[in-house]
Amino acid sequence: MEPSIQRILLSDREIHLRGGSDLASRAHVLLRQQKETWPLLSTGYAGLSGVRTRTMDVDGFTIRVQWNPARIVSSSAKVDDESIRQRKCFLCAANLPGDQRGILFAGSHIVLCNPFPIFTEHFTIPHTTHTLQRIGASFGTMLDLAHAMQKRYMLTYNGPKSGASAPDHLHFQAGEKGFLPIEKEITRLVAEGEVLSDTKAMRVVAVDAGLRRFFVLRSGERESLIGALRVLESALAGVTGEKDEPMMNILAWFDRGSWIVLIFPRSKHRPSMYFAQGDEKILISPAATDCGGVLTTPLERDFGRLTADRVREIFGEIFLSVEVFQAARANLASNLTPR
Repeated sequence: MEPSIQRILLSDREIHLRGGSDLASRAHVLLRQQKETWPLLSTGYAGLSGVRTRTMDVDGFTIRVQWNPARIVSSSAKVDDESIRQRKCFLCAANLPGDQRGILFAGSHIVLCNPFPIFTEHFTIPHTTHTLQRIGASFGTMLDLAHAMQKRYMLTYNGPKSGASAPDHLHFQAGEKGFLPIEKEITRLVAEGEVLSDTKAMRVVAVDAGLRRFFVLRSGERESLIGALRVLESALAGVTGEKDEPMMNILAWFDRGSWIVLIFPRSKHRPSMYFAQGDEKILISPAATDCGGVLTTPLERDFGRLTADRVREIFGEIFLSVEVFQAARANLASNLTPR
């Protein structure tokens, strides 16, 4: 193991395990320890306690707007190739702050506390090596993390062109279950959606709820989910023409013996209002948490300007159009195991 990785890892003895040895319990203890020993993290969480939020109903869905000044780092991140080449990777172990510590998972990923939290318990989980942000070969690890952290947390993935502020370094994020509004809405949405495949191994549903269009996979079989994602990537590439990874965000959690995976295909990284000038500009760079119903803006002036109409505009731009989504749905259905 590289010395830079070994340096940041906390032993079980150092984190004084209390309340269980599962990964979720250990991560929870890690967060408490880091708040006490890492000033940047304690400052970030002190700021989170003062974050302003408001809730609105948009077409029957709960949307929570969060004014979170600390998220300016992520919302305004330059993710073009030249900017990435010119900066050090902030997820590589050698470049982490001296006070930051983590927990090794499966020998390949490190659970780290996120110093700029959105969730009230927020973790970033990068790969131990500097490798591109791609879900295809790493989806199994995401499922394993969701299973290992099921006691407290859910997992998120932001594609390299869909909200990831480090598209050059593979990573996931985790936050406490019950935080995102869509978790409470998903049962209704699935019941109203179109079943594309329903077998003993897995159920796949397409949800076109107007505000958001996405796919829901539910299964207790890891390999079935991995295979379904592979088919979905192919289906999306077929209708969008993407030669690289199709744009997407993913939410995943494990509950009562099954994984629940929400996959949000995207058509755009940032809405046009992000690039507008003057009063038309709103600094918002949607990622997985925004797909889940928590829209975060780092600027106070934008907090009150995110109206229901603007939320519809944002989602209308970043998600697939009705026509493209229906084409992807048909492509996916034809390649999945039939009912």
